[in-house]
Amino acid sequence: MSYVDPRARQIPGDDTSVPAPYFHESEDPNAAVRRPEAVSAYAGTEPMSEPAREEGGPGRRRAGRGRKPQGGGRAGRNLPAAIAVGLSLGLIVLASLLIQPVALLAVLVVASGIGAWEMARALSTTGANPPLIPLVAGSVLMTGLAWFEGADALVLGLIVTVGAAVLWRLADGVAAVRRDFTPSVLIAVYGPFLLSFAAMLVRMDENDGPLMVICTLVAVVLSDTGGYAAGVFLGKHPMAPKISPKKSWEGFAGSVTAAAIGSSALLFFLLDVPVHWGLLFGAVISVMAVLGDLAESMLKRDLKVKDMSNLLPGHGGLMDRLDSILFAVPTAYLLFAIIMPS
Repeated sequence: MSYVDPRARQIPGDDTSVPAPYFHESEDPNAAVRRPEAVSAYAGTEPMSEPAREEGGPGRRRAGRGRKPQGGGRAGRNLPAAIAVGLSLGLIVLASLLIQPVALLAVLVVASGIGAWEMARALSTTGANPPLIPLVAGSVLMTGLAWFEGADALVLGLIVTVGAAVLWRLADGVAAVRRDFTPSVLIAVYGPFLLSFAAMLVRMDENDGPLMVICTLVAVVLSDTGGYAAGVFLGKHPMAPKISPKKSWEGFAGSVTAAAIGSSALLFFLLDVPVHWGLLFGAVISVMAVLGDLAESMLKRDLKVKDMSNLLPGHGGLMDRLDSILFAVPTAYLLFAIIMPS
């Protein structure tokens, strides 16, 4: 999600392009582990690197303290650009849903293709070489099948995509297939497959489908916002210090509470869903959004990259913005199938 990060410090590997919704004051001095710089086979992927040693005596060190990065905010990001890009992305999705829902199909196709491209770039830091052409083509196929045919066709599209990637790599030998099979499956599932559930969510109901997507996205926003507020003022107990050191259990509680209360009101007024189902919907979506955020942070730590790419000014990559949404959308599809009145 595209939110401004007011933190003054960064932890290597953690996604600092969004606010730490589970921020806690007490930091483990050993949490930031120095890692060797990752060399990317694709230009644009931002690796984590060791901080440069300051030359000179103690006087120079003191003189350099407190200086803010030029051209960025407190987190080292271009905050005006981050706000502008975030609002633009939100308006594009909202306009496609409210004006002509079929336009969301084009948005999802573009997002899935870019996501596959960014994942291939990031995974190249491990020495893998996933075949980009069949994976991008497969992402378009999966999105289209999900929109027009539903869940069974989406699974078939996933199988076809993975099979095409295997055949593509088979031309380079069995060793290449072994090396790139797991990265190819990860790329196909983590981005295009999960994101395609948004297409099925829109098509679930001719009238209320777009509203279901909006309610899901608002629940994720409420989760991030509530977690940020609770974490800043109450956060003390680290939630996952080895994955995302600035998240706290107090912030997590704020995420679930804000999403549950906000979703109960939104679903009641927009979709005529009983309040207790709305509370459950918001709480579950919040949990999945947090898991998605942690999964992205863990993946980037393992790959030793800060962002999936530098495509979006002030944000990093598109996948850095979709981390919370990817797990939330399939969950929303299943929940709405249960709680929507007949």
